[in-house]
Amino acid sequence: MSHAPELRVLYGGTFDPVHDGHLGVARHARDALDAEVRLMPAADPPHKGPTHANAAHRTAMLKLAVADEPGLCVDVRELLRDGPSYTVDTLRALRAEVGPSQPWAILIGADSFLTLDSWSRWRELFDLAHIVVAARAGSALEELSGSVPEAVAGRWTQSPQELHASAAGRVLVLDQPIFPQSASAIRRRIAAGEPWREWVPAAVAGYIDRHGLYR
Repeated sequence: MSHAPELRVLYGGTFDPVHDGHLGVARHARDALDAEVRLMPAADPPHKGPTHANAAHRTAMLKLAVADEPGLCVDVRELLRDGPSYTVDTLRALRAEVGPSQPWAILIGADSFLTLDSWSRWRELFDLAHIVVAARAGSALEELSGSVPEAVAGRWTQSPQELHASAAGRVLVLDQPIFPQSASAIRRRIAAGEPWREWVPAAVAGYIDRHGLYR
């Protein structure tokens, strides 16, 4: 009897720097979904300005952060492509690699999900992966507007097993613990000489110090 394919989750971001909040989100998704979570640093995010630390530094910090974390790893596929990284292109390349039947999901924040129809070729996402929405309690997901509600109607599930049972196309909302850390606040604290080390893994703090990042 062949073993059912395992669900894998892509969690993309600039991770500039990776902090305990990012790791909390990843661990929570890993445990709640019984899945491998791959933290995927963005090369050139189309929606944001340039990053503060370059891709090599951000990737090195991610690898240090997940080194001792079972079920978490770093996926550098977006760094290997030229030009802006659109999620749909990343998932197309992934599907070409793993085939049509392996269950994959992308993990995005509620704010990103609310503006999903601003993403490049966003309707194609449902053919390529499940979408897991990391939402804090009280997130206004009922404020979905534009074309998104009609596109996701019939796709909602509350069952992680449904994500394991098919390759793509479902939408699951994952209630997210609240983490106080933010990358922008950490960068500001480092630049201002204020305390920041308790917000990142010790190995990441050491790397930031060694390389003089965000000063």
